[in-house]
Amino acid sequence: MADETPKSKAELDARFTELYRTHLRDVYSYSYYRVGNHHDAEDLTEQTFLQAYRHFERALRESNGRPLRPWLIRIAHNLAANFYRDRSRKPESTIEDAGMISAPHTTESLVEGREELKSILAGVQQLPEDRREALIMRFALGMDNREIARALGRTDGATKVLLHRAIRQLEGIVAEPAAAEATVEAPG
Repeated sequence: MADETPKSKAELDARFTELYRTHLRDVYSYSYYRVGNHHDAEDLTEQTFLQAYRHFERALRESNGRPLRPWLIRIAHNLAANFYRDRSRKPESTIEDAGMISAPHTTESLVEGREELKSILAGVQQLPEDRREALIMRFALGMDNREIARALGRTDGATKVLLHRAIRQLEGIVAEPAAAEATVEAPG
């Protein structure tokens, strides 16, 4: 039975390997959206699974057969918070300082799409942490409200409200620069 606690170390390791293979992409994607670069995301993903392995047997016992994906994302969430706290003590240069990696594409619609995506991602970074987390889990990882609620330690209803407010706030943030540009361009 899948929700029984493993009887041997080999069985525990096999179950953890299955968990790792199933959720590696989600944990990495979540970490990447949180920290914004591949190297740090890889480090956070590794730390997430190391910590998960240490507590895996207990998590299996306490999960009562529920999926462990929200538990993994919660570990990644906590590690990302630690990462930000540590990084604020020793600031690094921003990605804008790094310059272009590849030549710009000449297609106008692609440029506009990139600008819109850049604006949205910048807007997500301006959201309060709980709203940012919820949006990342919902749209980057495709988690449903129940999984997000478990990962954030909230009720399903509170999670639905959180997502709604996050989307509305993000829409406002993204609309602000467009309104400001229209004001600047108007003759004064």
